[in-house]
Amino acid sequence: MTVETKNTRKLGAGASRALWYTSKARAELRPVAVPEPGPGEALILTLWSGISRGTERLVYEGRVPMSEYDRMKAPFQEGEFPYPVKYGYCAVGIVEQGPKEWLGIPVFALHPHQTRFVMPVERLVAIPEALPLRRAALAANMETALNALWDSGAGPGDRIVIVGAGLIGLLVAFLAARLPGAEVTVVDVEPDRAGIVAALGATFRMPNTLAGDADVVFHASAQAEGLATALGAAGMEATVVELSWYGDKQVMVPLGGAFHSRRLKLVSSQVGQVATGRRPRWTYARRLRKALDLLQDDVIDQLITGEVAFESLPDALHDILSPTAPALATVVRY
Repeated sequence: MTVETKNTRKLGAGASRALWYTSKARAELRPVAVPEPGPGEALILTLWSGISRGTERLVYEGRVPMSEYDRMKAPFQEGEFPYPVKYGYCAVGIVEQGPKEWLGIPVFALHPHQTRFVMPVERLVAIPEALPLRRAALAANMETALNALWDSGAGPGDRIVIVGAGLIGLLVAFLAARLPGAEVTVVDVEPDRAGIVAALGATFRMPNTLAGDADVVFHASAQAEGLATALGAAGMEATVVELSWYGDKQVMVPLGGAFHSRRLKLVSSQVGQVATGRRPRWTYARRLRKALDLLQDDVIDQLITGEVAFESLPDALHDILSPTAPALATVVRY
């Protein structure tokens, strides 16, 4: 695999820069001293990173609840919530120094946005040769979607509804549409998402047009109205998987009406733990490797709708993380 590394050595050996969230709706690039890698460690030159819009928006806005400060910590995070904090977990790069069997290998790592960093090789996952490195920045998002599908129990032939055509909802749709015979519907208030939904192999619908007979429903809109739509789409004794995380926001959940008479199951899904049914056999590393494998479909490139240079990232975050931003995935170019 040919890896482009021009214009990446401006800081010199042992130097790096990282994105820090410094106060509410403010971020900056700060210098970081990078040590020489020790035994079992590697120095990574970052080529791309991905922005997790939902989670990083909460960090940017200072909306991480105090009760979640420890659980919300990203791997290799520095600083403490609410600010200042170096945060992020979708880095793609190439091994510059380290064990010789790793030299020159493109890797994915759960690391904040930073031009160079050192980490144990056991925490790196080699990127499949056929997977473009830009697309590999979505690995953590694909992990979330895969874990959600496991949590749901969805299977071949099921009627599956996904409410919310953001990045996570569309990745769930991509996976669900590949279940044999599954009937997959994606619901969103933006009709311009219909084309990409069709490309993923699913059907697009607007809210209030559902039959209420789904076997499995995923909610990924991060809106109370979307959760109400998801519950309304569920059939008798169906499972509704909640993928949205609201931070410190209180959400009205419509548990009256037919919720109990239809014996609905409302399930939380979060990527911090491997889904219960897979946990005895699946490690985090195995799940991440599978997520990278699942990204090897060119249609997924349609989900990357924004790209920003690392140098411009602090100023660009206001628009990227806006709740009304039209983009799906935004990647950072180093």
